[in-house]
Amino acid sequence: MRVESRLYGVKRMHESIADIDYREVIEYALEPLIVHSKLEIIYINGAAEKFFRASKEKVIGASPLDIFRDSSKKAIEERISGAYNRPAEVIEETIYRMDGTTVDVELYCHPVKIGDLKAIQTYVRDISKKRKLERDQSQMVKQINELASTVVPVFEGIAILPLLGSIDEGRARAILEVVPFNVQKHNIECLVIDFSGTQKLDAIVVDYLLKIAQVLKLLGVKPILAGLRPDLALGAIEIGINLDDLLTVSTVKDALHILGVTYNAANMK
Repeated sequence: MRVESRLYGVKRMHESIADIDYREVIEYALEPLIVHSKLEIIYINGAAEKFFRASKEKVIGASPLDIFRDSSKKAIEERISGAYNRPAEVIEETIYRMDGTTVDVELYCHPVKIGDLKAIQTYVRDISKKRKLERDQSQMVKQINELASTVVPVFEGIAILPLLGSIDEGRARAILEVVPFNVQKHNIECLVIDFSGTQKLDAIVVDYLLKIAQVLKLLGVKPILAGLRPDLALGAIEIGINLDDLLTVSTVKDALHILGVTYNAANMK
């Protein structure tokens, strides 16, 4: 009896859910929703009115393609055609609001039936803040990489490349690309690469950083490795890099001493 009672309760709940007013549900949804069929918008919810900055009367009847850039319309039309039979993958696009302003969005659409009419429901999520954050982070990383790749001239023909903090593969690649250019720009004859300020580096990063020394030699620049810790040296050996051809010292001061320079405040002025 208890099992039968539970099954009856589930059945009654299912019937109750079936009675929910679907239009009321999507009308109060927080995300903009568009329902369209045969390239004609037939419904938008309240959130979509605010998002597109236009009343339902102005939007309903328009083509969903109108919000897209001309370069995207063909691909979007093909995507819409396929969405009548199965949900489409989530994509990111830049679309137009009704006042002509653009916004970066995430789009997801799936098929719905309205009586006998096949239609598509599209969810629109504003990701402009996310895109801006990504751009800001990318710019910040670029600036950090450029700063980390800065060759610091200290004496005529002599410069130091101070490697600081955590260095990942992307930053190591940027250093490898930028440093040779900076060395030639400043007419550097000898570059002291200072590893003393680096944190733990993986084998790939060590490979990139030590390749800088090889590239410098090809450019006629003498590289000196300073502050190369035992773990970094061991990592270099494990990946097959021969340090015997490179001059290594404990500190930058030692490197400058070898070059015949006294490293003190008087020299730095």
